[in-house]
Amino acid sequence: MPIIQHGHIHFGENKVQEAIEKWTDIKNKNEKIKLHMVGKLQTNKVKFAVKLFDYIHSVDSIKLAKKISEEQKKLNKDIKVFIQINIGDEPQKSGIEISKAGEFFESCKKLQLDVIGTMCLPPEDNDSEIYFSKMLNINDQLALKEISMGMSNDYLNAIKFKSTFVRIGTKIFGERS
Repeated sequence: MPIIQHGHIHFGENKVQEAIEKWTDIKNKNEKIKLHMVGKLQTNKVKFAVKLFDYIHSVDSIKLAKKISEEQKKLNKDIKVFIQINIGDEPQKSGIEISKAGEFFESCKKLQLDVIGTMCLPPEDNDSEIYFSKMLNINDQLALKEISMGMSNDYLNAIKFKSTFVRIGTKIFGERS
């Protein structure tokens, strides 16, 4: 609440259920608040997410994109979305393969999704600048203005590569308990 009272309006959450409990009343009282879903979104949570969130940073499959499209039409709400790119080609991480980014972007446009940018989580054991540079290139190829990349440990590098949304919750709020 002190951060909201200080004028900050953009906040991210990793989990839909936690966000519902934490943000529903706050958003009802303050329409300026913009809530970002930055974690993995399961299709069975989309109807709840679309009601509450203004941005979804983790669109990583056509199934999820279709579900978001359907729900936002039902609610007559325009959600801003980021396509999650599996920039390190890591099998344990979600995201679209780099080679399929353009095709997936076109599919999202056909679903009338408001794709404003791309998002990535680079490998933890490598130099993030390599991956941020690749993301900037992908964003430029898709002619997108926003990039969601960089977290508490690498956000300064992300900003060098034109990241417009950084996720620095741990630096501000501390480790999750």
